[in-house]
Amino acid sequence: MRLHTRVLVASLAVALFGALSAMALAASPHFKHGGEPVCTITGSGTSSSTTCTGSLSGLGGGDLTLSTTVSGFAVYQCQNPGGNIAPGQNRVLVGPTTTPTTIPGTEIKNGNLTFTTNPAVLTAPSTVSGTAAGCPNGGWTGVNPTLTTTNITLTIAQGGTTLFTCTASNPNGLSGTVPLSC
Repeated sequence: MRLHTRVLVASLAVALFGALSAMALAASPHFKHGGEPVCTITGSGTSSSTTCTGSLSGLGGGDLTLSTTVSGFAVYQCQNPGGNIAPGQNRVLVGPTTTPTTIPGTEIKNGNLTFTTNPAVLTAPSTVSGTAAGCPNGGWTGVNPTLTTTNITLTIAQGGTTLFTCTASNPNGLSGTVPLSC
């Protein structure tokens, strides 16, 4: 066999392997009708937990990686050195925090999967400086935080390829059941 024929055969083999690998990854991933991702936010005070669910179709057989990222803010009360409490004024940013969920490819049946992510927990520090909380002076301390979740991002990937990035955002806060936009 001549050299250029060998190179041609080797090139065709590499191209065929690449094409088959791409087909094995995912033919046409999409959310099932009514299966678009929805997240549920629970908790109050200093901590909230966000869990997302959805139903996919058209997946390949590889492991699926879902990453849930949440962020928000906390508002604190101000406590002076004598222990008296007054309202704070500043929003103190909390997060972002990301929680991964890996679903083995063996759980994907005929390209279909209904998923629930691991809880993404957002926690406000129990105290912050008086300056951060908007207290009258730096001798005060921010206490008794009330946490609000404002942003959720769900990233869905298979075989190292991002399939979907879905989000919800409200600067005044998200609560309860929140549909995501993908």
